[in-house]
Amino acid sequence: MKKYMILLFMSVFALTSNAQEKKAEINFETDVIDYGEIAHGADGLREFKFTNTGNAPLVINKAYSTCGCTVPTPPKDPIMPGDTGVIKVKYNTNLAGGPIRKTITVYTNASKEPYTLKIKGTLLPEKGALEKEQSGPINN
Repeated sequence: MKKYMILLFMSVFALTSNAQEKKAEINFETDVIDYGEIAHGADGLREFKFTNTGNAPLVINKAYSTCGCTVPTPPKDPIMPGDTGVIKVKYNTNLAGGPIRKTITVYTNASKEPYTLKIKGTLLPEKGALEKEQSGPINN
């Protein structure tokens, strides 16, 4: 009887130690989107694509950017294992021209540490703004 109890205990221990922990994992196709040169007023919408490579549903808890000119929109529903999703990012291209350097911080159930995504590029000035700047003040 003692042998059977030991055998039973060892079997249960072996089964529980081999049980795989259920965990979501996120794998982004890229963590940087380069807008290149983008015209004033152009469509500033881009997407960060990702896959849940884990074995549990992936939940995007929160996504925010470093300023109000960049608005991330994460998926509302969990992403099942093996499925893909997107975080949409809308950059306001109606601002003054200049370099684009923004960071999006993403919190998920896959890690305690946030994921950092970046957008970059150059927003071209509004048509006519450069000509006004070069012509100087009007003297009467």
